[in-house]
Amino acid sequence: MTDFMTSKQRSRTMSKVRGYNTKPEKRIRSHLHSQGFRFRINSPNLPGKPDIVLKKHNSIIFVHGCFWHNHKGCKKSKLPDTRNEFWKNKIAGTVMRDQRNISDLTKQGWRIAVVWECGTKKKNDLENIIKKLSKWIVEEKSKRIELSGRKT
Repeated sequence: MTDFMTSKQRSRTMSKVRGYNTKPEKRIRSHLHSQGFRFRINSPNLPGKPDIVLKKHNSIIFVHGCFWHNHKGCKKSKLPDTRNEFWKNKIAGTVMRDQRNISDLTKQGWRIAVVWECGTKKKNDLENIIKKLSKWIVEEKSKRIELSGRKT
């Protein structure tokens, strides 16, 4: 299948993809803030510039886009048919960088949560994620948690 956009249209579309302050991030932050959590965003002095840093709870939250971070089993993570090799390499690089950043943060003693974009779309999924996330931040001592809208 050929691309239905010209290269100019594709460039304009891709330039609008945000790297931070995305809608899923804002949804998660809004709910956490309303529950009384206070945090820093995009902390530049930590590996990977985490989306949300809760220093008091020694916790970090990454809000990952399903496509860009290759959410296994999610329909949103399907690679485009055009320039397949380019996209495979680009996404693989992102996944490797994520793993390295999470490993570095874990070695520094941080607890890590990854929230997938697909879990922030529907109100019920988002509410469930916020409940689990809040409980994990305050009560659980597990080092890592991953939350999405998919049934696992």
